[in-house]
Amino acid sequence: MVEEPVAAADCLQVTRRLGFDNLLTAERPDTTTCPLPPQADSVKTARDVTRSTLDQWGLSELGDDAVLVVSELVTNAVRYALYPSVFSNGHRRDDHPITLMLLRYAPHVLLAVSDPSDEAPTPKEPDFISENGRGLYIVETYSQCWGWDHLDRGGKAVWALFRTGS
Repeated sequence: MVEEPVAAADCLQVTRRLGFDNLLTAERPDTTTCPLPPQADSVKTARDVTRSTLDQWGLSELGDDAVLVVSELVTNAVRYALYPSVFSNGHRRDDHPITLMLLRYAPHVLLAVSDPSDEAPTPKEPDFISENGRGLYIVETYSQCWGWDHLDRGGKAVWALFRTGS
């Protein structure tokens, strides 16, 4: 069975000090953010942004693993953003778009994807025959650790942490 994610505070203190709400809107040289519409081609856009950002930071060795993880996170975010159109928190999906964020915090890179749903990501036992349900298993396998945080504005950010060679 896939284990519960490590708490954000245990894995990377910067997320607690700055908060994802601030990180997702900050304009910092060590951060890239990209708003994404809730549609299937956003997954390709997220992969392209992730790869190009890591290349610019001189961290292309993380590219394959990070692109795989971001594909899973954005796929889940698109799914959550599309259904239903009004969430339990009373917000419409248009109130909080999907946002991809990459944060370089040496010796780590944090990938986070926010979506308007308050529903917690739930790890499942991977079923390698089924065509879905393996996303969080993949995220856990290819990242150092992962987790999620509620956003003050509503919705959540699901994140994965990678350790760089430098």
